Amino acid sequence: MPRQPLTGDRNFDDLSERFSRNVYGGLKGRIRLSVLRRDFGLHLPIPPFVPHTDQPPWRILDAGGGQGQFSIPLARAGHTLTLCDLSSKMLAQAAAEAGRQAIADRVTFLQTPIQSLGESLPAQEEAFDLVICHAVLEWVLEPQTVLEHLLRWLKPGGYLSLSYYNLHGAIYKNLLRTNYRKVEQGDHGGFRGSLSPINPLYPETVDEWLAALPLERLSTSGIRVFHDYILDRAEREKDPDKVVALELALSQREPYRSLGRYMHVLLKKTL
Repeated sequence: MPRQPLTGDRNFDDLSERFSRNVYGGLKGRIRLSVLRRDFGLHLPIPPFVPHTDQPPWRILDAGGGQGQFSIPLARAGHTLTLCDLSSKMLAQAAAEAGRQAIADRVTFLQTPIQSLGESLPAQEEAFDLVICHAVLEWVLEPQTVLEHLLRWLKPGGYLSLSYYNLHGAIYKNLLRTNYRKVEQGDHGGFRGSLSPINPLYPETVDEWLAALPLERLSTSGIRVFHDYILDRAEREKDPDKVVALELALSQREPYRSLGRYMHVLLKKTL
């Protein structure tokens, strides 16, 4: 099977249904959303994660937001949301969900890459209180440049929620599957038609990029720190409540955190 092309950032028009089912559907999606909601509740003074607050509604940018599984509930809580993505199909699904929840008046959908947001948002557009960029960096050719673009749209004192695919986790799972040749060759990019990213990232590399930006780190969590390494599917799925509870308990503890299939970092802009 051929590798996914490395000629451009990934557009999910051809995989939108599989993405919804495999990434956010089922126990994998429940773990992901549970970790994200826990982190937000601990560090961001924003409804619905902090239900009783005088904080006025925020302006939120979900960059590469796909179907808006995480951000549309924020619009439902009263915030104003701009959601951009390369995929017209992803955006159509997000718009349909916003319509079902009667919040379409609070959501703006833009079919554009993050790097071209300046062409879609007015030059005088105010910066956002919160920028969300989940599972995007590993699908673009120049992830460090994307981070710099995100900072342009984040106001001083605003928050950045960043998640990305952890290359350490990909290597470890291949070791457990005895895919030794793949590990030795550094062959970690996904095949065409798969949901394995084209450009998985080492957390050490991302941390270097973030350290060079005017950002204060608030928290770091691993997402799916053990679930994906249970190779027997029946065993993996048999006690979902216990799995979620233990994933939350271990997600910020080493060495488990560093084995997360995804990393989630919350940061605050200092300048």
